[in-house]
Amino acid sequence: MQGATALAALGVTRSFAAASSRPPNILFILADDLGYADLGCYGHRDHPSPVLDQLAREGVRLTQAYANSAVCSATRTALITGRYQYRLPVGLEEPIPGYRETLGLPPSHPTLPSLLKRVGYRTSLIGKWHLGSPPNFGPRKSGYDHFFGFHPGAADYFSHRGKGPDAEKEPFGGLFLDDQPVQRTGYLTDLLADHAVKEINEGDSKTPFFLSLHFNAPHWPWEGPNDEAVSATLQSLRHMNGGSIAKYVEMVRSMDAAIGRVLQALGDKAENTIVVFTSDNGGERFSDMWPFTGQKGELLEGGLRIPALLRWPARIAPGSVTDQVAMSMDWLPTLAAAAGAEIDAAYQPDGENLLPVLTGQAASRARTLYWRYRANEQAAVRDGNWKYLKLAGHEYLFDVAADPHERADRKQDLPEIFQRLRQAHERWNATMLPYPEASYSDTPKGRQPDRY
Repeated sequence: MQGATALAALGVTRSFAAASSRPPNILFILADDLGYADLGCYGHRDHPSPVLDQLAREGVRLTQAYANSAVCSATRTALITGRYQYRLPVGLEEPIPGYRETLGLPPSHPTLPSLLKRVGYRTSLIGKWHLGSPPNFGPRKSGYDHFFGFHPGAADYFSHRGKGPDAEKEPFGGLFLDDQPVQRTGYLTDLLADHAVKEINEGDSKTPFFLSLHFNAPHWPWEGPNDEAVSATLQSLRHMNGGSIAKYVEMVRSMDAAIGRVLQALGDKAENTIVVFTSDNGGERFSDMWPFTGQKGELLEGGLRIPALLRWPARIAPGSVTDQVAMSMDWLPTLAAAAGAEIDAAYQPDGENLLPVLTGQAASRARTLYWRYRANEQAAVRDGNWKYLKLAGHEYLFDVAADPHERADRKQDLPEIFQRLRQAHERWNATMLPYPEASYSDTPKGRQPDRY
């Protein structure tokens, strides 16, 4: 069920915003490449994340949240549009590899910020964009009133742009304030948080805000807040021979502390502010994905399953946990419903409004979700507890509730379920855009793709 149909079936006849005297503020915090179990509230035993763990205790924690893709820009396409990324050419590039004049999120496409802007929200993006470069694409062309951050898929934490060949490929690298390049000094995680605090403090108290705070942490390069000397020696952002688990934990802790400063700035606005925290995809080599296997770039659970927290003191009971299966594209219809924003009839979301479930007004409901990756080299379906997976030329059927490690292949003893999900994926895939013949997604065999 989707949109108004789902709400009517659940007995919800008014939007949450209409039922309240004032629409909620919305603070949407997105981490980059954070693993499912990288936070204490998701089971990390050795390295707690006190701010985000407290956020989980004050709201609802989702245990079955998925990213729309196993990489950055594809998920961000789905997040901002509420639709499967494969409906747009920009979503077929997995991920966008660098500067391209004609590839990006079309400014004409409705987005979460543009829908909220229509109902009076002040909209801002602070942090990573990664949905196309200026002058043809950018945050302020897709619904954001204000932008402070960077356009490409990665940035050094101190120079705030690429290194070596990375910098040469990105004519619009570096930090931007709205549409103009700017210079700032400091650790990028802290700069983004400081600007978010400024945005909250300087806002008109009578105007609701939608603030997207998209950190680059803990995405490579592996630099903590005291590693400016390390930054000066790096020849490439990928930093593939560097880093450590300890350094990664330092980066996560720095982000956690920065989020704490932003949450504190809410002050008396906190009661009626929706705070969402999640990640754009699964983690990389230093991340903790337990109990899952796989990582970023793979449709195994470790590449797709992500933390997701929501706090809204005015509506959500503290300490809530839900096993509702959710996906990145659900945030558009969910937050639009909370704000009283109308969905554009010509661009119906594939995501669902999960607000009744998250607020405890309805029980969790079954979902069927689909993925494909890099010209169908990988494919997946999640239907109930079953998952169909195509990976490295092999096909599998897993019960991900009983077997989250995805080790016991059930396709031989349950061929009907296997064939049903396989055929469902074929039918769904036929409704999406085909991959172009010449595409970054079609990486020649033997060459490692750039996983932004």
